[in-house]
Amino acid sequence: MFHTIEEFTKTWSQHSDGTKKILAALTDQSLSQRVGPEDRTLGRMAWHLITSIPEMMARTGLKLNGPAAESPLSNFFCELKTAYDILSKSMLEQIGRNWKDSSLQIEDDMYGFKWKRGLTLRILVDHEIHHRGQMTVLMRQAGLKVPGVYGPSRDEWAGMGMPTPEV
Repeated sequence: MFHTIEEFTKTWSQHSDGTKKILAALTDQSLSQRVGPEDRTLGRMAWHLITSIPEMMARTGLKLNGPAAESPLSNFFCELKTAYDILSKSMLEQIGRNWKDSSLQIEDDMYGFKWKRGLTLRILVDHEIHHRGQMTVLMRQAGLKVPGVYGPSRDEWAGMGMPTPEV
């Protein structure tokens, strides 16, 4: 749970940078990649990650600039990246403008439970990390190079002049 706006802002900025790298590595063709017929496509997973931001923040009373939670899925990776950039920036601006550190203790109805806003923000970050990891698997299956988020990816070792670590 976050206890200060600054703590959340720093954490979100770090993680959203990683998400931006992942979204930038997608292609229009890769958006249809899926594990199986009943699973989300890579594009649908990215869109879910993106539209969860306005959906969750609306439950706290914030209205963000950018696509709404119920906006139709885009089939173009550049639109996904742009939507994420707009929503991520808008969320930070709205929180900075409308909340104080004490606001993180306010409880909102979140899916039938009462969550403090500091917890909602933590779950939003964790949700993003979770789906970003799923996306990297689909990216590999689609033949894309996966950018490193918490250090170099397998694809980046050679570019650094280093051997790929053994598995």
